[in-house]
Amino acid sequence: MVEPRLKIGLMLPQTEGLRQKGMAGWAEIKELALLAEDVGFDSLWVVDHFLYQLLGEERGRGVWECWSLLSALAATTRKVELGTLVLGMGFRNPALLAKMADTVDEISDGRLILGLGAGYHEREYRAFGYPFDHRVGRFAEAIRIVHGLLREGRIDFAGQYYEARDCELRPRGPRPKGPPILIGSIGPRMLDLAARYADGWNAYYDDTRNSVESIPRLRGLVDAACRAAGRDPATLTRTITVLAGDEANPDASWNRLPTAYGRLELKPLSGPPEDVAAELTRYAGEGISHIQMSLDPTTPETIAAFARVLDCLRHAERP
Repeated sequence: MVEPRLKIGLMLPQTEGLRQKGMAGWAEIKELALLAEDVGFDSLWVVDHFLYQLLGEERGRGVWECWSLLSALAATTRKVELGTLVLGMGFRNPALLAKMADTVDEISDGRLILGLGAGYHEREYRAFGYPFDHRVGRFAEAIRIVHGLLREGRIDFAGQYYEARDCELRPRGPRPKGPPILIGSIGPRMLDLAARYADGWNAYYDDTRNSVESIPRLRGLVDAACRAAGRDPATLTRTITVLAGDEANPDASWNRLPTAYGRLELKPLSGPPEDVAAELTRYAGEGISHIQMSLDPTTPETIAAFARVLDCLRHAERP
């Protein structure tokens, strides 16, 4: 049996001062996306934030809105998959979100990966007027609506937080069952929902401490959630986001993320292309099928340099 090829994606810069100096505009993001597609990345990914405030900062950093950017990428790229890592489910009505997902899947000719999460950054919830309470409970209702509409084309649902009464999804995009759904989380309730509704799972580099050694423990949690839900764990694909950059970077914004894990001390992946490719191959050996690379910084130069890593990976995969 031939093992599936490890896919490598790229996180695009859309947050002020993160993975780039200043704020990348659309023209620059488009240039980076097309270059990444040309050098052989399999996918492009965007985050879903409105304001992003690192630990120790007095004010939030601006962020381009996710779905608007994704729609533009769908229209300007040709073959790469396009993913959200991950959408804050509480930011959009779930029935409307399903409609938006089918439409972007149509624009991209079936290249969307719908990454979803419950959200965690209270700063932007408060600033933009979204409720921050019961985020997993709200997600549980919302994913039922999104999943039902994308997979079956209709739903009739009324819950505590959301309703979609006699709702139909018409017209449909290029895939009768809609795009694949990916859920990003390591919490037990969210893992249960991933096992029930998702096609794929993701852990970000702050979940893994950017280390392949963390994968067996997380894989065990995901497998256990699948078994508890009566699902074969092999049917849920596994993805990981990996940070690559200069460990000596004096800014080291990756150590000041506004997550619930407190102050992080992460070591970014670096070194010669052969060594980086070998480390990514270790993730594949732990059951990871898709890696989203967060290059810090993300520039034409770092993308072109990472192309040598992609060449090493593809050469190693040839029989």
